[in-house]
Formats: sequence, structure tokens, C-alpha cells
Amino acid sequence: MSLAERDQCTIWHPYTQMKTAALPIPIVRGDGALLLAEDGKTYVDAVASWWVNLHGHAHPYIAQKVAEQLQTLEHVIFAGFTHPAAVTFAERLLQILPQGQSRIFYSDNGSTAVEVALKMAIQYWNNLGSPKKKIIAFRDSYHGDTFGAMAVSARSAFTAPFWSYLFEVAFIDVPVAGREEESINQLRSIAEANNDIAAFIYEPLVLGTAGMVIYSPEVLDELLGICQQHDILTIADEVMTGFGRTGRTFASDYLQRQPDMVCLSKGLTGGTMALGVTSASEKVYNAFLHDDKSKTLFHGHSYTANPVACAAGLASMDLLMQEETQQNIRRIGQRHQQFAEKMQALTHVKEVRQTGTILAVEFEDGGTSYFSDLRDTLYSYGLDQGVLLRPLGNIIYIIPPYCITDAQLEQVYQTIRGMQQVVSGETHYPRPDQTVLHD
Repeated sequence: MSLAERDQCTIWHPYTQMKTAALPIPIVRGDGALLLAEDGKTYVDAVASWWVNLHGHAHPYIAQKVAEQLQTLEHVIFAGFTHPAAVTFAERLLQILPQGQSRIFYSDNGSTAVEVALKMAIQYWNNLGSPKKKIIAFRDSYHGDTFGAMAVSARSAFTAPFWSYLFEVAFIDVPVAGREEESINQLRSIAEANNDIAAFIYEPLVLGTAGMVIYSPEVLDELLGICQQHDILTIADEVMTGFGRTGRTFASDYLQRQPDMVCLSKGLTGGTMALGVTSASEKVYNAFLHDDKSKTLFHGHSYTANPVACAAGLASMDLLMQEETQQNIRRIGQRHQQFAEKMQALTHVKEVRQTGTILAVEFEDGGTSYFSDLRDTLYSYGLDQGVLLRPLGNIIYIIPPYCITDAQLEQVYQTIRGMQQVVSGETHYPRPDQTVLHD
């Protein structure tokens, strides 16, 4: 029995209709931007394995630091105890995080980082004696799959079975070009009409699963200004945008105004280990300091601040700060810009969006639904070309590891150009009989 068949007998995969899904592709090794399959085929990992991998697979420096940590301390309870990797990582994160962040709270992943931020925001107001319950979020946002994170994310087919369990959220439109004033007016109207808004949570500058929808720093600054005027806490979900993805270390680095809390994961450890972080300003932290123990933030995880994950994060940060990595980030952004200009001129291309190492091509046909037949066709086409791309409906996006070579980038670009030819009818490509849903 093959590895894929053994998998099918025992494993339940994420975002996958197991009844109709094709056999999973067994990956046995990674090398830089490449994934090597059991049958010998290689795939360019153009999506950094769900946006987590910064420096390439099986990076020797990260592996060395993880191995060293494993020989020293693999884990210790983080309630009442601490360890060098957690303290050092927190210190170094605070040096590069947006101005005003002063405390680091560790968790396990992006969803839990968001849960922690929401709990901090709501309990903040309770601890001050003026409870506020409502949250504001962007209409098409995505913040995770746990219940609080689902509540502040877009209502969709993926959250439909749980709608009655999700708390009320005031959604405003994404302030894309030409619609900035609508979003500003919506936020201002909600803020002026309600005195029980606890926080505004947002994906800064880029909404990931909405289709890499991009909006300007200037309009976000204005939205944050309204929140500050009305004493509304702000939460930047930088899980996807952090660690160089938008061209700067954090998307918030483009802003004049800074958030009260920041959520991090994905690139936090370079894609090596599961880890989440919620940073908070001193103002937020101080609201939990009290002789009354009931004002404690009662949240934690068994693997909070896992030493091995922290060691991976420190190693990833070492690599991120190197001039070679910064040059690669700039190189990828420049190549994306050049490719975007060429793609925008082609037929059946509705829009091309790009910032930093993030690029998205939206086709006119097929619709943005995750259940789109076009999505499955394009996904299979990419794999046939040796490129891992996970379309968001009719939207193709690239978020590659920073070590990707120009030749590998060209292979990705040529694959997307081939997808355009499939969409336009210039090239016939059969629709797959079996599908894998969602990103």
C-alpha cells in the first residue's frame, strides 16, 4: 500500500471533502523553494505552504538551532516558569514590532493569537469597570477557524453551520481604491452611535483569503484615527502580512498610527514550528495588573512558549534580518511588479494586485467561490506544471519563500500565464474529475 493510500485510510485532511478528494501528494523532502514527492516529481512551493515558509524548506541554520535546543530543553510549563529562548525571542520581537508594543503573550497558532487578542480587548474594558462587548471587522476578512476568530471573519459557507454560535460583529466594507470614504463613514457612524465598541480588528493592507485584496496605508491610518478618537482598541492581525511579506517587516510599518495589539504566527518561526504571539501595549497590559486575582488574563496552552518553537523563531529572525534576505524580498517584489504589468494587459484578466512579495491575478471568469470548477482546473494545471498554487476561486496568488530563485519564479509566472490561456480558451485543459476544496 502506498503512502497516499495509507494516508487515506487514517487521516482527515483540512478543508478537504474526503469523499471526493484525490489521493494526497506524498512529499518526502523539501529543499529551498522545492517540495520533492515520493514519485520523484518536484514542485515549486509558490504559496510557502500556506504562507508560513520564509527561508526555504529544511533550512540548515534553523535545523541546527532546533537540534541544539532539543538537546537542552524540549519543553517546560510556562505558568510560573520561564526559559532563555522565550525571553530572548520576546525581547527581539519587541525591538522590531510596531511602536508601542511592550508585552508578548505566547500561544500556538494564528487563530489562538487572535482569540487571545479578542479576550484581552473584552476583558480590558471589564477590568476598567466599563464593559464593552462589540467588535468591528472588515466584511471579507479572515482571522482563523476557532470560534472567536470565526466570529470576526466573513460569514461564508465555511462558517455557516456555526453562525448561531458566533457573537455579533459590526462589519464595515474593505476600503479598496474608490470606496475609501464608504468604509470611513461606516466606521465613524458605528463609533458615534455606540459606546460599547471594544475593538477594531483588521488585516493591515492585505486581506488574504478574500483574494489578496489590497488597500492603502493612508485610509487605514484614518480608520485607526477614528478608533483612537472614540477610545476603541485596535488589533492588527499580521499573521499573514508579518515578517517581510508586504516589503517591510510588518504591514503596520507603513502607517503613522499603530495598533494596541498585534497577532503573529505563520512566518513567526519561518514555517518550522507551530507558534503564535499576541503582543500588547503597556496600556492594555496595565489593565490586568491588580490585587484582585479575578482580573488575571485566564488563558493558556499546554505548549505555550515551547522552547523548540522559540528557538526556531530566533533562528528565522536571524535569517530575516540578514541583508541577503532583505535583498531577496526586494528582488521578488520587483519581479512581481514586472510580471503584473504584463499580465494586466492580457485578455480575461480582471485585475492584478501586488505589494511586496505578494501578487494576485484575478481572472474575469469562474467567480471567486471556493467551490468554483475553475478553481479545481487551475489547481490541477499548476500541479501538472510542477508548481503548487492554491487558487482562491478565480484568483491566483503567489507568496513564495524568500530564497526562491529567478528561474523558479519564471516557472511560476509561466504557469500563471498558461492558466490565463486556459481561462481564455487559447489552451484546452480538461477539468479534473476529483477536487480538493478551499485554500
